[in-house]
Amino acid sequence: MIKLLTDSVASIPAQDAKALGIDVVSLYVREGDIEYVDAEMDLDAFYARLPQMADDIPTSSQPSQQAFEDYFEKAAAQGDEVLGVFISSKMSGTLEGALRAARAVHARNIDFKAAVVDTCSTGWDQAYCVLAAQKAVAQGKTLEECARAAADAVSRTRFLFAPTNLTFLQKGGRIGAAKALLGNLVRLVPVLTVRDGMPLDIAKARTQKKAIAQAFETFKADAEEKGLEDAVVHYIGSSDDAVEWARTVVEPYLGRSVRVLPVSPVVGLHVGPAMGIAYTCARPLEGKLTEKADLISFVN
Repeated sequence: MIKLLTDSVASIPAQDAKALGIDVVSLYVREGDIEYVDAEMDLDAFYARLPQMADDIPTSSQPSQQAFEDYFEKAAAQGDEVLGVFISSKMSGTLEGALRAARAVHARNIDFKAAVVDTCSTGWDQAYCVLAAQKAVAQGKTLEECARAAADAVSRTRFLFAPTNLTFLQKGGRIGAAKALLGNLVRLVPVLTVRDGMPLDIAKARTQKKAIAQAFETFKADAEEKGLEDAVVHYIGSSDDAVEWARTVVEPYLGRSVRVLPVSPVVGLHVGPAMGIAYTCARPLEGKLTEKADLISFVN
């Protein structure tokens, strides 16, 4: 049997993960002296306070190697293989920790097999890769085939986000202080995505409303050129604007309803209040991966 494991940054709702047989290892959020389990947080309560956290932004941490080793040891004892599909290795050490743990468990259990996939992203962009792996697992494919399914999905997914301001990005070290100050003074709002596993801005606008409009045009171009398969509206902070955008803009274009889902707080505390869209297409999207890289590490 293949056990499918991802991390909480994929932002898959707990009920979805349980129904699909996806196990989730959580990252952590530390606010002052309190440490929260990311996967178990009250998102509405946390995000309601997020705008007031700009002067004292919480920190995040990855799962311990021991947590991974415990999971892999249990799988090995049951004779299961494990496929881990994780947040970009350039944004977090989560994948590397999982890989070290899998190798340690393999050294003690020579028949144990695992594969770890770098999704080069976060949020539902990452989740689409997990879901591709889950579909392959459900079809009874081999560990290698399931890993390939997840890796193949990486180039076909994208997220586009527009924050309300640059404060959280600057304090989280994603952009320089001068750039953040200038951006906030003249109300320049970036459209954020990832390329080769790292965040970058692909456009700027004078307001978040205009940035979201630019993001939507990029989404439409991708959908029409590469064949849209699915999309979700994502938000950090209040869901009100995201729900309105989904109902008045995204759904009329798609001709169907679309899910509106919060992003993991581990992502949210680095970006600040924001909203956007994540989607997957039938064919690879230009600019998602520009460097050749083996996204899969096997342990066997």
